[in-house]
Amino acid sequence: MDWITKCGADFVCLQEIKADEESIDMFVRHPDGYNSFFNPAAKKGYAGTGIYFKKEPQNICINLGYEQFDNDGRVIQFEYPDFSLINLYMPNGGRDKSAFPFKFKAYEYLFSHLKSLKDKPVILVGDFNVAHTFLDLARPKENVGNTMFTPEERKLLDELLKLGFTDSLRIFKNDNGHYSWWPYAFDARNRNLGWRIDYIFVSNSIANKVKNCTTHPEVLGSDHGPVVLEM
Repeated sequence: MDWITKCGADFVCLQEIKADEESIDMFVRHPDGYNSFFNPAAKKGYAGTGIYFKKEPQNICINLGYEQFDNDGRVIQFEYPDFSLINLYMPNGGRDKSAFPFKFKAYEYLFSHLKSLKDKPVILVGDFNVAHTFLDLARPKENVGNTMFTPEERKLLDELLKLGFTDSLRIFKNDNGHYSWWPYAFDARNRNLGWRIDYIFVSNSIANKVKNCTTHPEVLGSDHGPVVLEM
């Protein structure tokens, strides 16, 4: 919470909050200078998303029209006059890939939704549970074919970019090491044996407004670290 109030971001988007609003401490619900909106999963202690924000949106949407996905509280969309902010927690797919049908169908609904937004600029934030390229994880060769790095999953992010989006971090960084998630085992975080599965994509029409995008492995409290976009 100290990091949130010190960073001064206009929006802080959270994924996999695993809590409903009634179980969240009042201080966590309303840090200094922020309002909050949470979209918890119907299932207790599972999934869910949240956003801390300073300026009230004109409208809030919490579904893509895919019941299984929406029941997990996996999306929050804020509407403002000049842009849409979408906070996502995409399915993992499961180590045994048993939930791949759910994951791929969720992406299908996401793509359809993004197409429906037409010409309005979009900032798309979230845990996409895919490492896009060999630069996006520490040990790509060992993980080819594993969940979050199968060719089929990587193509999903190819398709997203083709819809007119820019990967904001890649405007500035063309090397590896910029990870956002680390397994708890093997001292992975200290050794930076991570994956970049959290992204901020922006519509191509506003990519020229991006000033910087950075990862922050030093910020603890989760097995993920924040990704920060400046515009």
